[in-house]
Amino acid sequence: MKLILSIFFGCYLSGIVEGQIPQPAFNEAFLQNEVAAVYIDISPDSLNMLLGDSLYAAYEFMATVTYQSANFTTTIDSIGFRARGNTSLASQKKSFKVDFNRFLQSQKFQGLEEMNLNGEHNDVSILRSFLSHHLLRSAGLASARTSYVKLYINNEYKGLYINVEHLDDEFLDLRFPGQANGNLWKSAYGADLTWWGTNPTNYDQVYELKTNKDSADYSALIHFIDVLNNTPASGFICAIQEVFDVELFLRNIALEILIGQWDGYAYNKNNYYLYQRESDGKIVFLSYDLDNTFGIDWFNINWAQRNIYTWSPSNQARPLYTKFMANPYFRDRFTYHMLDLLNTIWNVNDLQLLLEQKQQLIAPAALDDDYKGLDYGFTDQDFLNALQQTWGAHVKSGIVPYLQNRKTSALAQLSPYAALPNPCSIGLDELNLPQGQVLFVTDIIGRIIDPATKNCIKILNFENGTQQRVYEME
Repeated sequence: MKLILSIFFGCYLSGIVEGQIPQPAFNEAFLQNEVAAVYIDISPDSLNMLLGDSLYAAYEFMATVTYQSANFTTTIDSIGFRARGNTSLASQKKSFKVDFNRFLQSQKFQGLEEMNLNGEHNDVSILRSFLSHHLLRSAGLASARTSYVKLYINNEYKGLYINVEHLDDEFLDLRFPGQANGNLWKSAYGADLTWWGTNPTNYDQVYELKTNKDSADYSALIHFIDVLNNTPASGFICAIQEVFDVELFLRNIALEILIGQWDGYAYNKNNYYLYQRESDGKIVFLSYDLDNTFGIDWFNINWAQRNIYTWSPSNQARPLYTKFMANPYFRDRFTYHMLDLLNTIWNVNDLQLLLEQKQQLIAPAALDDDYKGLDYGFTDQDFLNALQQTWGAHVKSGIVPYLQNRKTSALAQLSPYAALPNPCSIGLDELNLPQGQVLFVTDIIGRIIDPATKNCIKILNFENGTQQRVYEME
């Protein structure tokens, strides 16, 4: 009999997903109770080229960066500096990348090879990305660490920026310890995960391989897309679980829908990563670029009211979302994760308090930021009102009213959670165990557990020194 495994990162009894992704501590690069200062020193000619003819070229100019906080100051020479983003490159308040090892390959800052400084020119509150990543982290999902900094270029204050951790080898090593050398693909606009054949060149412009570039190995990605699109309905539920971490995705996409992340996979076929985890070869879905959230809208859609089960455009293919919503078991697991998120991390009063505290922290730097209003006319009072009031135009809601409206509508839309069993799980009594007697049983991270524990991967350790993984569901 073939054994199909559903991957979780800890055993649990009630169905709650616990400890899925390790959450690295905030270090000096990601201060939570202080707005640090970042000083970029770059030749005027290089800066003029960076903001002029080279703006869209992603060319990195040599510069020096000084990072200064209350208890820590360091200066790093020979770093790469460029503007970053896609449509935001045309904004007047630009976003920037600091590349510590562009010219000196061994050079890092607080374990980081790169630093992304985002101007948040769309967001009157300058808080939406922060809150999105906070909720991902609270949900036990892979999330970039964030902090706020004041950016100076050649001693001119360029405004308040959010520092967002870059998704790269260092990011993976902290979230997937001991299994962080797999392939990572960055999915850009057009990455709808439909089947484009077996030729890797059909995929490499939209799914950019960011690690192990020398190998140019797209086989796992293509196999995953093949299984997703071409597996007969009768075998889909088991086949997709062999190649994809379904539980992590369902939890992740449920949270993206709650925060109104329309610029991700499910609605806009954009802005996500896929990582092939080394431990089991499965593909893992990772969220990315989370500023167009909590009521930011360019489509005249009320994202706080949009149905959670029919989130994607009705006239476009999004198989990774729609095929799961069409499958009773996966839809039920999505319902579980949605309900769990709403009942645990989506406490509007707690989130409002967090936002008020963070707004108070960043207000001096934001009010001194003359660049925040250059693109859409945001004023100081608009920033101060942004938690509760609707600004208008593309900012269709204050953040706190969005949080309440989304919770109310999602709870009303939820189907009853039926706790359907995974048809691909298998019990110990069904296994043929030729290795002999089981001496002890551990979870996936090596802790000894009761052999009767359900709803998790269990590693059976036999008297002959071999191991076998099993998964049992209640």
